[in-house]
Amino acid sequence: MQYYSESLTSYKRVITRSVKVGNLVIGAGHPVRVQTMTTTDTMDTEATVAQVIRCIEAGAELVRITAPSKKEAENLANIKAILHSKGYTTPLVADIHFTPNAAEIAAKVVEKVRVNPGNYVDKKKFEQIDYTDAEYVEEIERIRERFTPLVLICKEHGTAMRIGTNHGSLSDRIMSRYGDTAIGMVESAMEFLRIARSLDYHQIILSMKSSNPQVMVQAYRLLIQQMQQEFNELYPLHLGVTEAGDGEDGRIKSAIGIGTLLEDGIGDTIRVSLTEDPELEIPVCKDLVKRYQAISAPGADIVPSITQLPYSPFEYTRNKTTPVKNIGGKQVPVVVADLSHLSDIKESDLVAIGYTYDPATDKWAISDAAADYVFIGNKPLSFNLPGTLSIVANPAVCALAKNTEKYHPILDAATFIGFEAKHPVLNFVQVDCFSDLNPIADELLLQIAKDVTVVFCLSSQCKNAMQAVRRMAIKLMQLDIHQPIVLVTDSAWQTTDEHLIHFAIETGALLLEGIGDGICLGLTNAAYEASVHGSNVSGRNYFNNASIEQLLNTTAFGILQATRTRISKTEYISCPSCGRTLFELQETTAKIRAVTNHLKGLKIAIMGCIVNGPGEMADADFGYVGSGVGKITLYKGKEVMKRNIDSNVAVDELILLLKEHNAWIEPSK
Repeated sequence: MQYYSESLTSYKRVITRSVKVGNLVIGAGHPVRVQTMTTTDTMDTEATVAQVIRCIEAGAELVRITAPSKKEAENLANIKAILHSKGYTTPLVADIHFTPNAAEIAAKVVEKVRVNPGNYVDKKKFEQIDYTDAEYVEEIERIRERFTPLVLICKEHGTAMRIGTNHGSLSDRIMSRYGDTAIGMVESAMEFLRIARSLDYHQIILSMKSSNPQVMVQAYRLLIQQMQQEFNELYPLHLGVTEAGDGEDGRIKSAIGIGTLLEDGIGDTIRVSLTEDPELEIPVCKDLVKRYQAISAPGADIVPSITQLPYSPFEYTRNKTTPVKNIGGKQVPVVVADLSHLSDIKESDLVAIGYTYDPATDKWAISDAAADYVFIGNKPLSFNLPGTLSIVANPAVCALAKNTEKYHPILDAATFIGFEAKHPVLNFVQVDCFSDLNPIADELLLQIAKDVTVVFCLSSQCKNAMQAVRRMAIKLMQLDIHQPIVLVTDSAWQTTDEHLIHFAIETGALLLEGIGDGICLGLTNAAYEASVHGSNVSGRNYFNNASIEQLLNTTAFGILQATRTRISKTEYISCPSCGRTLFELQETTAKIRAVTNHLKGLKIAIMGCIVNGPGEMADADFGYVGSGVGKITLYKGKEVMKRNIDSNVAVDELILLLKEHNAWIEPSK
């Protein structure tokens, strides 16, 4: 195994143990399974059964149901019996956090139980405690004593188990020794796995969930490495970005986290955790999984292997590049908008990429999500550009431009060497990474790199395009070439959801590894023609894209936001609703978004209950957490600011809290 994967340059599934969940086999190279979780009150048997059926009919292969106490755990038997009477035998999963007794009841009923190590038995009062080694071992033995009965029940009844660590619910003990880290997440799960293995119980699946895709990806990679070193075998992995939110943002963040791992063959089951009805999660899961049927098919492109990475895949470090104009170095990644499909580009077309022209004042209004460059191909412009926007075009168009300062040519590598009409400051060189048997020679790359005006545009037509571009970026590092890199990716898919996932994975996965000083998203000609009339995702929409160009621009900024490489808007860390939720989560999330979406750079967590609420405050500036029926507690970071507020006034109180801490800006009219 190479670091954490069977291959970093071709698609090969990481082979894990085989685990049976009911009649469903997970791991050992079996298809990646799709699952979701109900949002109903588990004691409402009729509503829960109805929602489970909707999820199954949408394509869910497992359905998780919360069991916060013994009564819900006991009612799982009624739910399962009714489902079986209706002909539905899809495995059910009981979700357990704080109540070992409930887990022991549920394990006798359903096909799988999920326990969260940070909440299950271990102490969690959000206190810093200094443990001696002896005290630490004593705590683990206490966990062993309380966890063992559940393991033995699962063994007896053939019940599978997910040890599901959440970044937002690490215990005080783990936090005290490891901090709020991916390593702490891994150790939290490994403690429970070691206990299970000591009892010869192996029907286990593990997960490492976080609202931050960067932390999530690092944790899974570290977990694989730890299991391989300690056991010389791997248990199946369930993938998911928790508290991903809803709409386009939730889909982008989930695709980046889950897709980054799937690209390297990691993952045996997935869930896209959206703050939407659970059946709306399933199509997104299916779109994610189906990508890998094409990548794994015979005839997939072969990219040269990697013997050693020039960076650590277990921590984020941005690749060091030498800045060219406003690209590279310590500057945020740029966005290159693609308008090349438009037959005649007008001032009004720039609205889609963040620029609005007012003829009366002869001025441009520029949004926070305004592209930095625009690719126009072979179509010259007949109007003056806003001052912050520059052009990328084919050389012939650049040569005819009146304002040559704003026009930057893009050429292939071979053409660039002999090209005489170079821009004095910035030139783009396109490299198609390993798409044929005669890739660009090292000597040519080194020759091009002598020119300090060059920015490399990396793309690939390989089926495993992400790996190909990553391999080329690594080659540049190995050759000590430090020109900035723009990640260029075109989508040949058909639907908006498919495009969103494609872009999020192929660019987001690289940005998470510190590769990329800019992104440019586009569609193939066929995909553009097929998609021109539809540019919104299924489910909840916030972007309301009027055109493909706007979709590409908002997606680009969404990807940069999700990877924490460029902040252009408010970020919402919002959990998917479940039977534990203490207020109407979807409605409240939309309400909070409506009054705060102008607060660029602010992170607001919206949590339905206490399970992950305070923990996820670590990754948020402010938090809105359900603390009782109709009651909300407001946080700044992890600190409680206002406790048990009536939910009818809680959004207004949140705004007051933002004002008190100078985090509020009045929205523009």
